[in-house]
Amino acid sequence: MNKLEDLLEKYHVPAPRYTSYPTVPFWDEQTFSREGWLKSVRETFSSAATTEEGISLYIHLPFCENLCTYCGCNTRITKNHGVELPYLQAVLREYDLYLDTLGEAPLIREIHLGGGTPTFFSSENLCLLINGILEKSVLHEDAEFSFEAHPGNTTTAHLHDLYRLGFKRLSLGIQDFDPAVQLMINRVQTVEEVAHITELARQIGYTSVNYDLIYGLPVQQLAGLEETIKAVLELRPDRIAFYSYAHVPWVKPGQRRYTEKHLPEPALKQQLYEMGREMLRSGGYTEIGMDHFTLKTDSLYHAAVNGKLHRNFMGYTHQSTKLMIGLGVSSISDSWAGFAQNVKKVEDYIALTAKGEIPVFKGHLLNEEDLLIRKHILQLMCQGKTKLTEQERLHPVISAGLERMENLSADGLVTVNGNELEVTPDGKRFLRNICMALDARLWASRQETRLFSMAD
Repeated sequence: MNKLEDLLEKYHVPAPRYTSYPTVPFWDEQTFSREGWLKSVRETFSSAATTEEGISLYIHLPFCENLCTYCGCNTRITKNHGVELPYLQAVLREYDLYLDTLGEAPLIREIHLGGGTPTFFSSENLCLLINGILEKSVLHEDAEFSFEAHPGNTTTAHLHDLYRLGFKRLSLGIQDFDPAVQLMINRVQTVEEVAHITELARQIGYTSVNYDLIYGLPVQQLAGLEETIKAVLELRPDRIAFYSYAHVPWVKPGQRRYTEKHLPEPALKQQLYEMGREMLRSGGYTEIGMDHFTLKTDSLYHAAVNGKLHRNFMGYTHQSTKLMIGLGVSSISDSWAGFAQNVKKVEDYIALTAKGEIPVFKGHLLNEEDLLIRKHILQLMCQGKTKLTEQERLHPVISAGLERMENLSADGLVTVNGNELEVTPDGKRFLRNICMALDARLWASRQETRLFSMAD
């Protein structure tokens, strides 16, 4: 084996994706309470930073007409569109409950509609939802709205109506155009359908179109993925998320439609990644953070260059807020000093909001050590480097993390120069492993249960 293959084998371990710290499996639920969470929300909302930058809203819309078997999201499969209005009314009730907590109309900096399939909902009902929020809010002058869309059910009305409400970005779930892979994962859309939505969005005025691609899917082969990426490069989306498939059938039973025998062997999976990465880079895309590629005209690229890149439960974003409120079933909120997740069943969510209860069921309130580690993991994930103060470097949790990082440093994946840590070009492939060295809660738990997908 060559050096890269040796390193890939050495660091092929389950690792978090670090959309938060602490990661969800290591939240301390014993010290969490709804009252403590709401206190944290109020304190962050009243801070000077939030007054200036505003807040973000993530809205989870869980319904899909068909089950995509690769998907790890919280979904509800139904063809009954009568579920739309009752659910959206519950979301608006939850927003009202947060307004009562905040005591005044918030300044909205960012709204993202995720799922599930947001475009499962009719354009009319999505307008009802967004108007219901905006009429009780104040818009930031730099507000940006985005939504996830299925190429197969996104209509002209969706694109026009959401654009009029302020949406300028959309993300299309492609995964792979190979018919054999699409059949296996039950996610079928043609290049022509994707091209139509992309072109129409640009004609209307959308400033950024993202495609999601996945490597490591069942029965995926080099030739098929190569043709997919060639088609993507022709369509020229502004952003591309190129993710590793996370095989977690113990969490998502839909993935049991196939077995590990259908998945690419580790060597082939790495070849899929290397080929895709090289094709995207050669095609004019710049690698941003982890798993993301952008054109130099996109705001995410400019954020990375200017040191403004941010990462949260919605992924990478070019702007950040200290307070992100998650609305809808299973949504996760972030007050910077705390996290809270909503109940995961639609029926429970609707019932709790109807009773006037904010529907969180678990969370974590960050202590001083959590905040310290969070800061540096976020810097590594977004900027590829971080700088410690002398006091921070001597802190027990940081010094222990630096000791764990010695092997990574010896392998040329990260440089530790005094108080400065920087991910090397080779280390970008191992960003999850590098951040994991600082993850005090993960190392303290030493759980043997498989909680995360593999770091590859």
